[in-house]
Amino acid sequence: MPAPAVERLIQQLSRLPGLGPRSARRAALHLIQRKEAALSPLLRALSEVESSVRTCGQCGNIDARDPCEICRDPERDASTICVVERVGDLWAFERAGAFRGRYHVLGGVLSAIDGVKPEDLAIDSLIQRASSAEITEVVIATNATLDGQTTAHYLSDRLVHAQVNITRLAHGMPVGGELDYLDDGTLATALRLRRPLE
Repeated sequence: MPAPAVERLIQQLSRLPGLGPRSARRAALHLIQRKEAALSPLLRALSEVESSVRTCGQCGNIDARDPCEICRDPERDASTICVVERVGDLWAFERAGAFRGRYHVLGGVLSAIDGVKPEDLAIDSLIQRASSAEITEVVIATNATLDGQTTAHYLSDRLVHAQVNITRLAHGMPVGGELDYLDDGTLATALRLRRPLE
């Protein structure tokens, strides 16, 4: 059996997404066996994140400053807000480089099963931001899951009085996708949302 300190490390690692008990055990062993190359740099990075990273008070992104770099950037389109579920979704948009507006991180989605209600998410602050005269469009970019769709409809209902154009990400067949590999729901959505050939 591992020492109590090692067991605590394994337990903490196993709480991370994608790491079960066996993967956490392997990760812990790797860190311990490579203290100088792996464990020490990881501890320094964790300490730095703990002391310097905060949540942006405007959009919900995480950054070393508040407001975050995206909210401070004068080159970004301040009239468009892209609503995402989580910070990881915001990062995905930034990696793609396809969106040059501002963001709003909800902090999750509405879920009756998980007990997530509107007051548990950053919805009121979104409504307040969208009601600003400078905002002309709100792009709802929640995932194409049942909870994501429910949240999108709820947001659309709440934003109706904000006098903004409310848009939704397109769903369906991905670029480069092959029909034979698509699930039934994706294929049905792609067919339902078909448009004229350009």
